[in-house]
Amino acid sequence: MARCLRRPPAPVSGFVGFRIPPEVLTLAVRWYLRFALSYRDVEELLVERGIDVDHVTIFRWVQRFTPLLVEAARPCRHRPGSRWFVDETYIKIAGCWMYLYRAIDQHGQVIDVLASKRRDQPAARGFFQRALTHGCRPAEVTTNKAPVYPRILGELLPEACHVDAVRENNRIESDHSQLKARLRPMRGLKRLRSAQTISTGHALIQNIRRGHYELATDVDPRLRLATAFTELAHAI
Repeated sequence: MARCLRRPPAPVSGFVGFRIPPEVLTLAVRWYLRFALSYRDVEELLVERGIDVDHVTIFRWVQRFTPLLVEAARPCRHRPGSRWFVDETYIKIAGCWMYLYRAIDQHGQVIDVLASKRRDQPAARGFFQRALTHGCRPAEVTTNKAPVYPRILGELLPEACHVDAVRENNRIESDHSQLKARLRPMRGLKRLRSAQTISTGHALIQNIRRGHYELATDVDPRLRLATAFTELAHAI
């Protein structure tokens, strides 16, 4: 297990009470977050391996264990870089278009995500407050030209250089496509909370695969994600 991971003291593991082994639970969650699969697709893949669960159960696993995996991985995460790229993208939830705030650094690490019903100052402020909990204050923040950003950055990051020139934010706009490709098979999310969980889990997947965690650093990059999830399962 990675040295940055520690088993929590009592109470016992988050897997207690589940009849399915932890390695199967985390496998299903990993498949769902990593690949463009529906819950029914994951159900079928598990049935082929002799594990009979329905898609609703897999949905519950994803909602329950994704936040636990993200939190377990937190001590192993690299500090974000000094240059942030921030943008909002659209996602459909319960038939309505809503917003997803995302930020990456100059190394491609996804810093944070926040699903929001609105695109306004409270949402932008909440996003930056979340992002700043990861232990780094950026020297430069690149955004689109939304009028809320100068005020929010002046309030929360007055020392940072704010860049909003045309095409300077192409890096984060391109990165949105990774998440959009994952969301496409879902045919619309039902709840804001689910969107937040899945988007956060997808960010974990991206960051592990890109080497932004001290997890599975000594294995073949193609096996990094599977090995990292095994290590994280021991820490939950």
